[in-house]
Amino acid sequence: MAQKRKQVRKQRLGVWLFGAYGGLATTVVVGARAIARGLRGPQGLTTESDVARGVPFAPLGDLVFGGHEIRSGDYASAAAEIDARTGTLPEELRRALRRELAADSRNVVTGVLANAGATIQKLATAKLATGKAEARASLRAQVQRLQADIRDFQRKHKLERVVCVNLTSTEPLLRLGPAHRSITAFERALDKNQTSAVRPSALYAYVAASLGLPFVHFTPSNSALVPAIRELFEVNGAPFMGCDGKTGETLVKSALAPMFRHRNLRVLTWQGYNILGDRDGEVLADRDNKRSKVESKDALLPSILGYPLHTHVGIDYVPSLHDLKTAWDFVHFEGFLGFRMAMQFTWQGCDAILAAPLVLDLVRFADLAHARGEAGPMPHLACFFKQPFGVGEHDLHKQFEALRAYLDRVRSGA
Repeated sequence: MAQKRKQVRKQRLGVWLFGAYGGLATTVVVGARAIARGLRGPQGLTTESDVARGVPFAPLGDLVFGGHEIRSGDYASAAAEIDARTGTLPEELRRALRRELAADSRNVVTGVLANAGATIQKLATAKLATGKAEARASLRAQVQRLQADIRDFQRKHKLERVVCVNLTSTEPLLRLGPAHRSITAFERALDKNQTSAVRPSALYAYVAASLGLPFVHFTPSNSALVPAIRELFEVNGAPFMGCDGKTGETLVKSALAPMFRHRNLRVLTWQGYNILGDRDGEVLADRDNKRSKVESKDALLPSILGYPLHTHVGIDYVPSLHDLKTAWDFVHFEGFLGFRMAMQFTWQGCDAILAAPLVLDLVRFADLAHARGEAGPMPHLACFFKQPFGVGEHDLHKQFEALRAYLDRVRSGA
């Protein structure tokens, strides 16, 4: 771990969102602005709870948003679209924040589509998707342009600190090979324009690492935190963490499964079924994209329970639901005298409303870690992820205790 340095809290904090106009990113921006203005309370934010009292997190009002996006638009229109479908971002709130949202929209620039897959490609604007010079640029040229975009944002707003967050759509699994094993090999693949070795998340993560910026990987895409890119984060002294934010059904699993273990009730089957709409649902309707998500959601139960069991996670696209996701779980377990019983639960929630406070928490934690001179993975943030990098413990309660211990160390100056 890098040597800790004196914390700096004199300037505003830049937040660079990859996937800037998506439903989650838009909810993050609107939510942060609304809380900073006192228009809404900070429900859902761990960094605004008692456990974080006395920790010098960046104030929400000091955040400056920018990002990369493959679709045209702005935050006002994206928020209006979300509200028309879910009712989560009402007009009176959007009207009160119109100046802030317009200013944040001016910081959003065109993203990349390198080897994104057909489903994500279809979401892009015509200019980016249909073979213009930008789309045909070499991988190295795309990287240099992405780096310049973030540097320009940092310079324009006089930002000493910037945190990058990947909120892009779930990508198809990337076949990993020699190009992903070291910085040298990965950069050689970039210079040879080896498009098959990357996806957009890989380029975004590489850019953050190359600039020495903290990085939060909130999606299950496997291309972002390959060994080569993790190495670059550590070399350049930047913290990172991922992957796949734990917001709904998996959050319940990670809290509930320890109960069965503690009471010595043997789980035989844990069957889950998810239905959702919106662009996330549309992307996950693609079998290749869905595979990344299912593997992320289905991995924690054997780890918590300590034995193999029958598990299944189904995900289906239901357009009329939009972002209001429903999950149904069936748990078949064996108790005293071998008698078999069952438990069922239904989780209904708005994906973006559940996830947005986690993103804001993670931005503040990543910035804090960077200010403390920490580099590499941030294992104390495991409770926020389905597949926490470098952490084998999936019990939510134990993960949260690790977070609490970290915050105690921060308060003590350790």
